[in-house]
Amino acid sequence: MNAGQTNISLNVEGVGDQETHTPRLQLIQTPQACSRSHSPSRSLSRQLSPEHDLEIRGLVSNDCFDDTVEFYSLTRSEGFLPNNFTFPFVLKACARLLDLQLGVKIHTLVVKAGFDYDVFVKTSLVCLYAKCGFLEDAHKVFGDIPEKNVVSWTAIISGYIGVGKSREAIDMFRRLLETKLVPDSFTIVRVLSACTQLGDKNCGERIHKWIMEMGMVRNVFVATSVVDMYAKCGNMEKARGVFDGMPKKDIVTWGAMIQGYALNGLPREAMDLFLQMQRENFLCNPVVGTASIDLYAKCGSMARAWEVFKGMKEKDRVVWNAIISGLVMNGDVKISFGLFGQAEKIGIKPDGNTFIALLCGCSHADLVDEGRQYFNSMDCVFSLTPTVEHYGCMVDLLGRAGLLDEAHQMIRNMPMEANANGG
Repeated sequence: MNAGQTNISLNVEGVGDQETHTPRLQLIQTPQACSRSHSPSRSLSRQLSPEHDLEIRGLVSNDCFDDTVEFYSLTRSEGFLPNNFTFPFVLKACARLLDLQLGVKIHTLVVKAGFDYDVFVKTSLVCLYAKCGFLEDAHKVFGDIPEKNVVSWTAIISGYIGVGKSREAIDMFRRLLETKLVPDSFTIVRVLSACTQLGDKNCGERIHKWIMEMGMVRNVFVATSVVDMYAKCGNMEKARGVFDGMPKKDIVTWGAMIQGYALNGLPREAMDLFLQMQRENFLCNPVVGTASIDLYAKCGSMARAWEVFKGMKEKDRVVWNAIISGLVMNGDVKISFGLFGQAEKIGIKPDGNTFIALLCGCSHADLVDEGRQYFNSMDCVFSLTPTVEHYGCMVDLLGRAGLLDEAHQMIRNMPMEANANGG
């Protein structure tokens, strides 16, 4: 081997391995490779043209991730090499598609092309591995970034949150603060969501104090996240204090506060705030509309919930679920069935929450045949895998109807272990 010649290999073990689920990335460099400069190799292939670059960026910006991968593959087959501005976009497409196999191949190409020390490319690799659930590998790539920026830290924090490791995410946030970097609003929103997931009010309060010291509380997105955190941790007094102190509120802010009152058993306060929101001419978008439907339904006022539903111009699946659940909650089970049929006709695809509401309705109304039909349709018609909650609803339905043998058989046939609520 000539002096200065590069010999770098990316050894990826276990991709597709159903037992380990761990790629275990190993970068092996010879002394010659370690002594080389980190300038990209120009002998691999032709650089992408600006037109190619813009095409890939445009596809990703418009969420056309499959088209991005297809176009990338086409450029590679024609001998073009992405640059440090293009790699992050292609890796983002891989992350959104959970295409780990292609992502690992691109990682190999990144190393060979000499872009493995580019902070933006490495950050995109962190996002890829984290999004695909390989936190160990994401952390390894993160650790190899020589000069981490806020985006890099946010990527690894978001990765931990994405796999339910909220405590680790908060620990990484503390390490970020120790570097003297100033987190941006997106980082703050993410770490507050970790506090919310843990129900850790004390940690949330400390972050809130830091936010106030940094003057970020005037940011509507950050302040709304603080309101949401306090509300979901059960401290409505502090949530209201932050809410009242906000110079500007958007629909999401109002929705977080109204829903907070509803979730904490304070329907009168929720209703008062909802009426105040209406007086300030806020239109019912899906966020606030859903909270309002839920509020009215829990207060037993389905007529008002129905009026809110009818008046909403945008109705997504969450809105339809709210009105269906509200009808079931108030005993209007057959009407909820009809509404489910309407949603299906206009192309609203049900999810697991939809069927929990329908099966609960069947259970309370002793509609065994309808319950069986909805339960079986989850897999056969809608390609949804029933969870322990759905099995629990069916066991409850069969038990109420006196069909104990069938209920026991369903418990035995469950693909997961039953919990205390599920049988």
